[in-house]
Amino acid sequence: MVVWFIVVLVFSLIVVRFVFSHNQKVFMKSLNHVMNRGGNQELDLSAVTALFIIAHPDDECMFFAPAIIQLVHLNARVYLLCLSEGNYYSQGSLRKEELLKSCAVLGIPESKVSIIDHKSLPDDPNAQWSISLVSSVISRHIKMNSINLVLTFDEGGVSGHANHTALYKAISHLACTGQLPIDCCLLSLETVGLIRKYLSVLDLPLSWLLPSSLYCVTGAEGYKQANAAMLCHRTQLLWFRYLYLMFSRYMFVNTFHLIPQGPKNLKIY
Repeated sequence: MVVWFIVVLVFSLIVVRFVFSHNQKVFMKSLNHVMNRGGNQELDLSAVTALFIIAHPDDECMFFAPAIIQLVHLNARVYLLCLSEGNYYSQGSLRKEELLKSCAVLGIPESKVSIIDHKSLPDDPNAQWSISLVSSVISRHIKMNSINLVLTFDEGGVSGHANHTALYKAISHLACTGQLPIDCCLLSLETVGLIRKYLSVLDLPLSWLLPSSLYCVTGAEGYKQANAAMLCHRTQLLWFRYLYLMFSRYMFVNTFHLIPQGPKNLKIY
């Protein structure tokens, strides 16, 4: 049993090293595939305009940092839309400032960050956000900025937070009702099980082997950048956040799946 554990560990570390050394090539290949819908033409990164849609300040660095860092590094135009100020503990104004500082660390300028403060979209895990309202806000930002790549949560919302899952419901509604440009690629961040979530870099081999539409990895420098971005969120730095920074695979790797566009029955709330 011990021997097998050592073999698996050594194999995992070899794969981790391989993935780190080829992370940009792997990312470009998967991005080219999803943006060209499987076509053979070479992707023009200057034509990529990406929008990350999050629910609260700190979502950007806790969950999406690897993808943001990769796209910024490759000089794609990157925007961020946050659907709340994170006012659950009446700290909305502080958290807004923290988000802007975090985005600056990640390479997204303040001019490309939009933060929504709407009474019907409270930062509250027990609140059911109106999908029609969220959809209209998202649709407006996509059209206003000529977005052709959208990245947000999947139906699990990584942590199961109702505000996270509302974003997926909204973008799925837009996708199935034909309200988005046909060339707009929609991606949802994969929610993994609890064990994988806290495997840190050791989840890289499994993430690499399992199917996904877009695979983003960040190395040591990228991790430092993501960590620095999270440290901007001073109001959120409780003791367990530091454990998250050390052990969460989302600080090192993002795997996304395509959200299909086309007719589908979907209940709107």
